[in-house]
Amino acid sequence: MAVVRPVFVWGQPGIGKSALVAQFARDVGLECVSLLGTQLAPEDLIGVPQITAEGKSRFNPPENIARDEAYCLFLDELNGSSHEVQKAFYSLIHDRRIGSYRLPAGSVIIGAGNRAQDQAIVKPMSSALLNRMVHVHLQVSHRDWLVWAKVNGLHPLVLEYIQTRPDHLRVAPPKHEEPFSTPRSWHMLSDTLHSYGRELSEEIVRLAAFGTVSPSHAQNFAGLYKQSRRKFDLKRIISGEASWPRDPGDADLLYFLVQAFRGQLIKELPDERGALAGQGKQLAYDAKAALVALAEIQLELAQLVVARDEDGESVPDWFLLEVSRDLPRLAVSGSPRS
Repeated sequence: MAVVRPVFVWGQPGIGKSALVAQFARDVGLECVSLLGTQLAPEDLIGVPQITAEGKSRFNPPENIARDEAYCLFLDELNGSSHEVQKAFYSLIHDRRIGSYRLPAGSVIIGAGNRAQDQAIVKPMSSALLNRMVHVHLQVSHRDWLVWAKVNGLHPLVLEYIQTRPDHLRVAPPKHEEPFSTPRSWHMLSDTLHSYGRELSEEIVRLAAFGTVSPSHAQNFAGLYKQSRRKFDLKRIISGEASWPRDPGDADLLYFLVQAFRGQLIKELPDERGALAGQGKQLAYDAKAALVALAEIQLELAQLVVARDEDGESVPDWFLLEVSRDLPRLAVSGSPRS
């Protein structure tokens, strides 16, 4: 659509809006020129007046806008700009001109911005500006992101974690100041881990994770690293061939394994008990024994496996009923857990 009409891309911070526009510009063979709406004043667009030889004044747009060749003009954080700056964009977006300067034929205009609910710096977009663009809402796809991440060499630990917990690729921005998980923050964590090369340690991984992604995800990520080093195999734990980690210092590892255990039950157990067969039957049988062993270590973690989370996701109802009947200590009636 962008080659026909100006497009505005909506989405939460850190999900790849800017990177997507830059990739689009490369794909169509155009240079991408970015303007950051939150740092602009009207004169940064319309330029400054100059007296011509005829004694008339004319505004000269800045050279990064007034170009001779077609290009992609990216108006990042457009809805974070002041209303005066938004007005300065009217003719540029609708008529593709600023004063007497017109964008070269074949040029593309794309805007992007966060939403009001994202706790970001945004201002209401005027109806006149809103009505000048085609609007699209960008969503996160863990499958697309993993393809991109592999091609771009993100750290194997980050790839393994998102493959295990694709629901952790992004979360809604929190209402208070703390790191939160987005494709961008996982990329930052990958860069940090790469910077240490082979000198990684449990402490470095933990500090890097808690400095970049959501606290609960950081705890899980630290657990993944411990698992990779200490060779705790969830499959062997479920089958009873190995035990859950019991050392108090392995609390984050235990939490990660519990979350992975819960995710496997949700993914592999069918919604209806009548559809249970083969490996599913064995998993359901072994899972109960694994829950008993887990409850002996920490009852709350065992309850977490069968609890409904904030998104309403849980193990199948038939499995929950069997657990409540056979293992009454694990019956949960409280509020959802994340």
